[in-house]
Amino acid sequence: MTEQTENATRLARPIIRLAKLVGIATSYVGMSRDYHEIEDDVLVAVLKALGIDASNDGAIEQSITTIQRERDTRIVPPTVLHVVGKESKVEVHGGALDVPEASIMLEDGGAYAGKIELEGGSDTVVEVDGGFVCTSYLVLPADLPEGYHTLEVTVGGKTEIATVISAPEKIELLDDMKEGSLWGWMSQLYSIRSSGSWGIGDYEDLKTLLVESKKKTGADFMLINPLHAAEPVPPIEPSPYLPISRRFINFSYIRPESMPEYAVLSPEDKAKVDELHEQVKPLNGNARILDRETMWRTKMQALWIIYKSGLSAQRHAEFDQYLAEVGDEIESYATWCLCYDKWGASNGSDDDWVRKYNRDSEEVAQLRAQYPDTLEFYRWLEWVATEQLHAAQQAAREAGMKIGIVADMAVGVHPAGSDVWWNPERFAKGATVGAPPDMFNQQGQDWSQPPLNPIALEQTGYKVYRDMVHGMFSNAGAVRIDHILGLFRLWWIPEGKKAMDGTYVHYDSDIMLGILALEASRAGGVVVGEDLGVVPAYVSKSLSEHGILGCAVEWFEQFDGEFRAPKDWRPYALASVNTHDLPPAAGYLEYGHVKLREQLGLLSGPVEEFQKSAEAEHNAMLSMLVDEGYLDASALEDELANENEIIDALYRGLKGSPCKLMAASIVDAVGEKRTQNQPGTSNEYPNWRIPLADGDGNVVPLEQLFDNTRLQEIAAIMCG
Repeated sequence: MTEQTENATRLARPIIRLAKLVGIATSYVGMSRDYHEIEDDVLVAVLKALGIDASNDGAIEQSITTIQRERDTRIVPPTVLHVVGKESKVEVHGGALDVPEASIMLEDGGAYAGKIELEGGSDTVVEVDGGFVCTSYLVLPADLPEGYHTLEVTVGGKTEIATVISAPEKIELLDDMKEGSLWGWMSQLYSIRSSGSWGIGDYEDLKTLLVESKKKTGADFMLINPLHAAEPVPPIEPSPYLPISRRFINFSYIRPESMPEYAVLSPEDKAKVDELHEQVKPLNGNARILDRETMWRTKMQALWIIYKSGLSAQRHAEFDQYLAEVGDEIESYATWCLCYDKWGASNGSDDDWVRKYNRDSEEVAQLRAQYPDTLEFYRWLEWVATEQLHAAQQAAREAGMKIGIVADMAVGVHPAGSDVWWNPERFAKGATVGAPPDMFNQQGQDWSQPPLNPIALEQTGYKVYRDMVHGMFSNAGAVRIDHILGLFRLWWIPEGKKAMDGTYVHYDSDIMLGILALEASRAGGVVVGEDLGVVPAYVSKSLSEHGILGCAVEWFEQFDGEFRAPKDWRPYALASVNTHDLPPAAGYLEYGHVKLREQLGLLSGPVEEFQKSAEAEHNAMLSMLVDEGYLDASALEDELANENEIIDALYRGLKGSPCKLMAASIVDAVGEKRTQNQPGTSNEYPNWRIPLADGDGNVVPLEQLFDNTRLQEIAAIMCG
């Protein structure tokens, strides 16, 4: 069957030519192979979000001319990708008689000593402003080392520089993954509490999770929820996938007692901190819901006491070194925290400080001057959090874990957060990210997050993305990229439009994947891309070529109502039974997803219809497990009585796949039935606030977790 495409008349229209010139899709094929052409008003609005005027015919023609002229006359592109071990060509523009001169300054500040050859002019000659611009090519040698380098090119007395991202061709598998696989656990860190917690799991609990899981179950990694930076004071957004900043980490996970400064507090101050901890200890026993805000109000008082006690000379030097390493970027988050602390949460009005002020506003400067101690406190918190997260990863590696932490990178940031407020030029203005309509969300999805501007990324050498990825690999052995399709294209929704009235905007995936390969290579790490749903063939091919693993979820590995045998799953994937958007295995087998969606009014049709489809899926899964020898058919005679055996079969199936990484879920291992997150809801359901409990609703404390009988049974399957 030939896929429908735009006709020649449409393709010749100026608005279509302009959109395509800057990577905006003017048509797309949906999940059900349905063809859509994008309306002009959507294209105009998305172009405006990129800073391009398409408000009328004259503006469209002028924008085309301006963009094409800029591309024709710039000497070199602002960002260049080079693959280590291969020659690569860089397009250079200049006059017919001009001979380009080029040099490279390496990332370490030294000059590249090799020769940069010039390849003769091409047949491409364009007329610009009455003159002619010719194209030639610089050849970057194969031996250019990996790193972020600076290319300087001079043509006809004019000099321009470009960022050269010299990256490995692909991410090499860890030695243990080349001929086999590694397995680990996946968990929501905040949900797992110990007696030392302050109401939610913290970085000290993470350290224990990592070390104990290796020692008692043989696991080699722990995939956890995103740890990106959040609000400094209530109200606090519970979703880890809507962070204030992806550059920094969440300091509410700090364990005060793990700080060196706690040990040397005066007896009076130590007693105050201990008393504050006693106040929130009862929160650890709440099996129904997590109370982040009470936890943080109380813990923050303790941290102020410790902060006020001061630092030793050595610790002060370490703090200063941290500040020097992160540079001015720390001011973006620390200043935003101060403003949020003193002026409150954004209310979205025109008089809101997030809209009214920016980083250069006099009012912001006055606030910083008025509260220097609070500003320093927020810098200090970020340092402490980074130290404790780093210590957890270090402990994991020392315990023998091959990977340790698998960090999760959210697809975007809060629209009123510090990343957007401090550096609005990095983001599209007047558009948010989401997803087009599909069989699960017939109206599409709007995730409310502003997209990174691909034009700004190219002009700045992708620095914001480089820093973010580098920061995550500094404290992890692997990084999972949420919605990795977003490195290729993102669904942009113009402000004021419905989620279905958007279009795809394309990104330079080769460069962004090259950055992932470079940072993973430097860290000796692994990259996993969440590629669930409909993924174009070119995306799957590119991820594979770059050595990036995809995701295989057992409940999603189906086609036309039948489940694929695990032995037929793709090897380059992280395999799991479920995700945080589904109930745990026990809850799913008992149709918890049907009951919850009916209860919350999320069904678009009769509940009986959804129940019927859920039962068909359920039965197809059990049939596959029986057919493949993972489950004895006799267990189907009384499913509820044999539920643990069925869950074991799901994990035996997982273990029977060729996937290079396999993740067992902590909630499955203790019998939890409640889902962590119900898509399509906000406060209608306590998303991201469900504590770890067993099937009877009893809290499972960290101290007892890895001695849990059911957990040990699941671990035995994964180790087998």
